[in-house]
Amino acid sequence: MARVAVVTGANRGLGLGTARQLAIDGYTVVLTARTQAKANDAAGELAGEGLTVVPYELDVANELSCTTLFDWLDDEFGRIDVLVNNAGTIFEREYANRWDVGPFEIPTDLVAEAFNTNTLGAYRTMLRAIPRMNAAGYGRIVNVSTGMGGIAEMGGGYPAYRISKAALNAATRVFAHEAGFNVKINAVCPGWVKTAMGGSHANRDIASGVSGIVWAATLPDDGPNNGFFRDGKPVPW
Repeated sequence: MARVAVVTGANRGLGLGTARQLAIDGYTVVLTARTQAKANDAAGELAGEGLTVVPYELDVANELSCTTLFDWLDDEFGRIDVLVNNAGTIFEREYANRWDVGPFEIPTDLVAEAFNTNTLGAYRTMLRAIPRMNAAGYGRIVNVSTGMGGIAEMGGGYPAYRISKAALNAATRVFAHEAGFNVKINAVCPGWVKTAMGGSHANRDIASGVSGIVWAATLPDDGPNNGFFRDGKPVPW
């Protein structure tokens, strides 16, 4: 049976590109989005390319939605081999569409909202995926992060996004210590990619961003664990 890969936030951009490439590589891909309609539309786009994926509604900010997904995975496949935590966004864009918006302009409620999705979304899925992977003796988890969340590269602007992604990096390290035999958990910065979130001025295309995510999702048995990577190369936390 083909390995089962779950990609969150996969109805567009990097998530859709990752789902596409994993399907090309022969994985059984569960393509998730916040609504079933969005998941179905994305799956239909890939079907038009001759690829088959399984669309599924998932809101990573909701505990019940996450529990329901993993119960369904148990019933449908009896396994999860790969988890790509891609769901997340820059909440400041909805509040003040400027790159230099600072912490004194952002309400704490917005920071909490960003944390709930960008950090706890992956936290919720890892809580459920890792015990299953440990029991199976195989697993790959990729937390899609950003250099904007790296402490070494930390600067001003987008405080909710930066803080929530820095916390995602911390969660990556914490959960990597819970990884069993041949279960690898890493964070990946795809770079500044031309997506709906990255904008048209970004300096990378989707394929370039996806390549580093897929690399971490398909690591060989001797691949790295507990690292932060861009294009398959370590970057400072």
